[in-house]
Amino acid sequence: MTDDFRVRYAPSPTGYLHIGNARTALFNWLFARHYNGTFVIRIEDTDSSRNIEDGEKSQLDNLKWLGLDWDESPANPGEYGPYRQSERNEQGIYQPFIDDLLERGLAYKSYKTSEELAAEREAQQAAKQAPHYVYEYEGMSKEEREAKYAEFEAQGLKPVVRFRVPEDKMYKWDDIVKGSIQIGGKEVGGDWVIQKADGMPTYNFAVTVDDHLMKITHVLRGDDHVSNTPKQMMIYDAFGWDIPHFGHMALIINAATGKKLSKRDNDILQFVEQYRELGYQPEALDNFIGLLGWSPKGEDEIFSLEEFKNMFDEHRLSKANAKFDQKKLEWINNQWIRRDKDKIMPQLIEELVKAGFITEDEAKTKHDWLVQAIDVAGVDGISYTHQIVDLMREPFFQLGDITDEMVEYLTSEDGRKVFAAWEKAYTELPEDTDAATYMATIRAIQNELEIKGRPLWNPIRIATTHQIQGPNLPELLVLLNKDDVLKTMADVKAKYLA
Repeated sequence: MTDDFRVRYAPSPTGYLHIGNARTALFNWLFARHYNGTFVIRIEDTDSSRNIEDGEKSQLDNLKWLGLDWDESPANPGEYGPYRQSERNEQGIYQPFIDDLLERGLAYKSYKTSEELAAEREAQQAAKQAPHYVYEYEGMSKEEREAKYAEFEAQGLKPVVRFRVPEDKMYKWDDIVKGSIQIGGKEVGGDWVIQKADGMPTYNFAVTVDDHLMKITHVLRGDDHVSNTPKQMMIYDAFGWDIPHFGHMALIINAATGKKLSKRDNDILQFVEQYRELGYQPEALDNFIGLLGWSPKGEDEIFSLEEFKNMFDEHRLSKANAKFDQKKLEWINNQWIRRDKDKIMPQLIEELVKAGFITEDEAKTKHDWLVQAIDVAGVDGISYTHQIVDLMREPFFQLGDITDEMVEYLTSEDGRKVFAAWEKAYTELPEDTDAATYMATIRAIQNELEIKGRPLWNPIRIATTHQIQGPNLPELLVLLNKDDVLKTMADVKAKYLA
């Protein structure tokens, strides 16, 4: 392996960064960095009708958030620019190659209307034939074909340019992931469009020209691109260019349904932006995505990006479908949260600001209290930072409703005894009482009344927090304002125990 290796991630700005595309970017980045090669970002924006505002910015911002850097891109071009296909088209990079194919008879202009194409497909379906394009200039000389062009042009028709498929040829390659693959020319569906009627090159043509001119040596991409490979190989062959090494990564499937992950699958969040908003850590996303279709040696599953880079081996990319398991992602993110709570503490506090529980000023003035409260609330159990909002809502910032079950605990004979003993003891304790003293006080009530378990703890907890379950009560009491707790207890007494 040498540092001459060049790989690329080529997103379309038609949407936000999808998990599948993030995996493609990650594996190409790992390949480049592991072998000291070059990682290129190229924006494939020729489908202007589908491009969205800030689509390119979103892609690049989220890649940066994931910790992926690049050597060449629209923002830091190298010697093979421009790095946007629309700009490459404006500079006329593709047209000479299309003209060359037309001149050599390897491509031709097609003026068939959409209605004619639809009629052909219907006829093929009726005849139980596989869909394929029917060449309209069969048996014509170059001069006769060009006369037809002039005739169609006179009618005001705009042509597409189609590549003449060598149907008798077999396209073979040794796939980095899947091993030996071969697809016959007859299997690609007939002559395919390399330039649309508006002059824009199609994906399979432009990507081949760009990969050649940018000296891309390896192409790692999703399994759904296998069918594109023979078309691209036809273009490489037509110009006598070296063909890069292709690797087609396994499909990502929904672990719950076994179906291919689809952007229309609303059961799974599929965009990096969504995970950022929920408070997932970039290290966790890298970790999870890096295990989608790639397996390390050994049993460990928690890896940093640097560790992935050092141990990356493209031969360990899996042929089997990769299962997107939401629960596993949550577990991995929890591991990263536990690994460095100090690092994510500002995120957790900011979640409370966004929820309206505290102001930006209180986030600073109450910082130490917030850190303690977040820890007592059970930060170790959350899967992503946004969950801290529900974890902290009660009883730190709001009191919940008292349910019928809670009323039963309070108004039982044991409940009334416990409440009275706790009310007296808590009122007499100083405001700066520590957790150990609170625990000793509750144990003393237990010994005095000979009541233990839920009949002891639940009335106390309900009286002070309106909860049956929650954080460790003695530690929680340290953090609650005593005047607020006394008022809560007085309200409970007046409503249920008067």
